[in-house]
Amino acid sequence: MKSAYDIIRRPVVTEQSMDAVADKKYVFMVAVDANKVEIKRAVEEIFGVKVRKVNTIRMQGKQKRTGSYPMGRRAAYKKAYVQLAEDSKTIEFFEGMV
Repeated sequence: MKSAYDIIRRPVVTEQSMDAVADKKYVFMVAVDANKVEIKRAVEEIFGVKVRKVNTIRMQGKQKRTGSYPMGRRAAYKKAYVQLAEDSKTIEFFEGMV
């Protein structure tokens, strides 16, 4: 069985994701084989919050040139958009970044 730290890889810190923090929406990179139920349980376990909704998107890796070699490819990954419940506390990790 996967642990919560195997499912949640890292937070996504971009301008767009930081603007959504005010609405209690957070973005995480997650394991490609994780489903929404596993992501919800992992976020609730790690951060001690109550999750209302989880949306996921699979991102294909981009093709990149590697000098004179043939085209290479970046790895594919999965992102999870997590909406917290209204009565839930915020995630303290993101507090200093907003």
